[in-house]
Amino acid sequence: MKAVVLVAGKGTRMEPLTSDCPKVMLKVANKPILEHILNSAIEAGIEGFVFITGYLEEQIKEYFGDGSKWGVSIEYVRQKEQLGTANAIGCAKGYVDGTFLVLNGDMLIGQEDLKALVSRTEEAVICVKEVENPSDFGVLETENNRVVRIIEKPKNPPTNLANAGIYLFRESIFDFIDRTLPSVRNEFEITDSLQMLIDTGAAVGYSSLNGRWIDIGYPWDLLKANEHLLKDLRKRCEGTVEPNATIKGEVVIGKGTLIRSGSYIEGPVIIGENCDIGPNCFIRPHASIGNHVRIGNAVEIKNTIIMENTHVGHLSYIGDSIIGSRCNFGAGTKVANLRHDGKNIKVMVKGRILDSGRRKLGVIMGDDVHTGINTSINTGVMMEKGRFTYPGEIVKH
Repeated sequence: MKAVVLVAGKGTRMEPLTSDCPKVMLKVANKPILEHILNSAIEAGIEGFVFITGYLEEQIKEYFGDGSKWGVSIEYVRQKEQLGTANAIGCAKGYVDGTFLVLNGDMLIGQEDLKALVSRTEEAVICVKEVENPSDFGVLETENNRVVRIIEKPKNPPTNLANAGIYLFRESIFDFIDRTLPSVRNEFEITDSLQMLIDTGAAVGYSSLNGRWIDIGYPWDLLKANEHLLKDLRKRCEGTVEPNATIKGEVVIGKGTLIRSGSYIEGPVIIGENCDIGPNCFIRPHASIGNHVRIGNAVEIKNTIIMENTHVGHLSYIGDSIIGSRCNFGAGTKVANLRHDGKNIKVMVKGRILDSGRRKLGVIMGDDVHTGINTSINTGVMMEKGRFTYPGEIVKH
């Protein structure tokens, strides 16, 4: 069985992190989101993949190649225009036969749920997740364990079964995709194709997700995904740890990395290759530090993702943040991650102020950002690629 993986989108809600990187290639627990999805599918028995690509597809192709590194085959089909999910899945016509999976490149799912899905025999199966706020999702109306209707964001949801965007299809779905008309958003929606299939009387089932399912729609969702993935971490050290450094719990240290004396690292933490850590720094749980990162003297880092080739100067603090590649923190840079009133952090995304749902959230920093010494950064700040601050500057918005 093959899996069609939708990886064409830029992920505009993930900016500034996606300025130079496809959303699916953003790293969580030091691996691209897409690699975690690939590994789950492989563990569920999938041996062939079709990646539907678009934005900065060269990065995806360069990293994954033909799939031989993972013992699978990977083919690539470019979606010329972003015309909706039905259009994207339709690009796989001629590349799959029989039964196939459809996965989203920005949704983490556990292997056990995928194993349960691939064993189903209906004409189509929709993965669902029971949610507390079904009116925010596409919701399934069911009867006798079959799907009878798919309703987008209903005011009075008939169930709490939200469409998780993961499907099992047979080749027959392509006939309905070909007949699908544009929606009110002027996109070709796979839910419309599915509704036509349901209306023919075909058996369309649903499969409840009982394990991990994380939809990465906004930058702070990366922190949630990172926390979940680091739960499976098992300690390993391939670098060098100097005397009087403390390594506590599940900590992974990559090849060529040096942990200097006096550093205190409390897992789960993953540190990539060729990093220089310390001396006398404090790295707290749920930190993911990429390759070629420098963490200076007396730095504290907590629940943060730091991408490759970033330097954090001495006497700095970063908490609950996502830091892009090639950034440089001037000495004494501090990131605030908690409001004085303890309320959820709000963030400006695409001109709208959104509630992140998190009480603690620091900075979302794009690539190549440089801060001057003693810079202070407020909660929920988004810093665009290439920005810089002056010494002593306070970044409030």
